Amino acid sequence: MKIDMHCHVHEGSVDSKVHLAEYIDILREKGIGGMLVTDHDTYNGYRAWKNLCKNEKYKDFVVLQGIEYDTLDAGHILVIMPAGTKMRILELRGMPLVQLMRVVHRNGGILGPAHPGGGKFLSFGNSVEGRSKSRIIGQFDFVEGFNACETEKSNQYAQRLALKYGLPMVGGSDAHNPRCVGLGYTEFEEDVRTEDDLIRMIRKKKSAVGKGGYYGHTLKKRMGPFGELLNYLYFLYNYEEAVRHSKKREETLRKEAPDE
Repeated sequence: MKIDMHCHVHEGSVDSKVHLAEYIDILREKGIGGMLVTDHDTYNGYRAWKNLCKNEKYKDFVVLQGIEYDTLDAGHILVIMPAGTKMRILELRGMPLVQLMRVVHRNGGILGPAHPGGGKFLSFGNSVEGRSKSRIIGQFDFVEGFNACETEKSNQYAQRLALKYGLPMVGGSDAHNPRCVGLGYTEFEEDVRTEDDLIRMIRKKKSAVGKGGYYGHTLKKRMGPFGELLNYLYFLYNYEEAVRHSKKREETLRKEAPDE
């Protein structure tokens, strides 16, 4: 079974041009049977599925809940929690990686770095925490080994990282544009119907990265040398938001993860 493991939909990402229904239609045309919705720091994109799933047209398609979490010190991290798990803390950006790992693992979830060889500040391999990766990398559950919006060099770095530390790899499109949808995916040996199935298959390393091609028209690539400026501006925004929500994050942690 093929699943696009890195999906941004308009209902959860203001910079995505693809509504959930359109995303599903494109994936089905490409023979991909499921998607993991991974909007940044929100489950709103997945929440849109509650209404859409009532449509008989989509009864055989699998939509799973994930998130791309913006850490304070280690870039973007893909997080998958057990079915039915609702944690508001994962919608409040800014936890440091070590704290995020504890929260996710203590509640039965798994996590791994998105595009670890990607842009500065936004990716594990080019972050503060990533510089000491030998200390922390073994605590990940998987690595995004193929991202259709990254370069071949970036994906090669991710794959070397996964192989070096014996971690399973997943693939996804990271699509924000219809032309990119389904260019990356993960192929599982068995059917996946729930987040619990997904977690189990990844832990058992019963998956393989699928490569549908590269998407070379992202805003960063179109900006050329100025693309790094986008990374820096996003880093500043992320840091500012993390500081602004620090009190609310601490309050939420006390409720949902009192051991933190």
